[in-house]
Amino acid sequence: MNAMRNVFGVDVGGSGIKGAPVDLERGDLAQERHKVLTPQPATPEAVAGRVAEVVSHFGWSGPVGITFPGVVTANTVRTAANVSKKWVGVDAARLLGDRLGGLPVTVLNDADAAGVAEMRFGAGKGRKGTVILLTFGTGIGSAVFIDGNLVPNTELGHLELHGHEAEKHASTKVKEDEELSWPHWARRVQKYLAHVEMLFSPELFIIGGGVSRKADKFLPLIEGIEAEIVPAQLQNNAGIVGAAMVAAGR
Repeated sequence: MNAMRNVFGVDVGGSGIKGAPVDLERGDLAQERHKVLTPQPATPEAVAGRVAEVVSHFGWSGPVGITFPGVVTANTVRTAANVSKKWVGVDAARLLGDRLGGLPVTVLNDADAAGVAEMRFGAGKGRKGTVILLTFGTGIGSAVFIDGNLVPNTELGHLELHGHEAEKHASTKVKEDEELSWPHWARRVQKYLAHVEMLFSPELFIIGGGVSRKADKFLPLIEGIEAEIVPAQLQNNAGIVGAAMVAAGR
């Protein structure tokens, strides 16, 4: 594959690890993604093994962008909410690059990667002002943009809401674990959005993660939010696309 046009993206989540080559001109997957389960416990070595499995599935040789569910600065992990705490302090790019046979690796926060893709190719394209992408999954990730510029590692899923971390109250995992109806879960999401809106006054909320495929089941139920609320257009592929974009310096 042409490494100038195609770069590999991997999205590491609390429950699954998925990846594919990305067509950087179209902002879409160049091939159907390959997904494996996140190992439990999700230690650095175990996750690195699964990432290598995904990349080797395509026989890939070239730059690789990899997302991580936590704060990442200069390729080093600072927090790890839904994976093993052994990740904290790890130079993830070095670890994963070694496991991938020396391929050049870039690592960044998972929601930041999704946001980068949505702002370039998706629901945030051309939007100015404050735009916040929120990914609902095992936890809640966030990406904040000011006039198209990313404010990295915001991690707004860890804001306190009703005495608990917001993602322990309103993530997709909580909806599934507690068997919440769509209206019940929508009310929780609404309270969370109201809290984030109070803090940041965004013009636009983009709702991402796998649940964005079912946006029609809960977004119409959310009331009282001044910002526009739209589903992510790249849906659950946004992290893969954004990781590849960042690895390519786009």
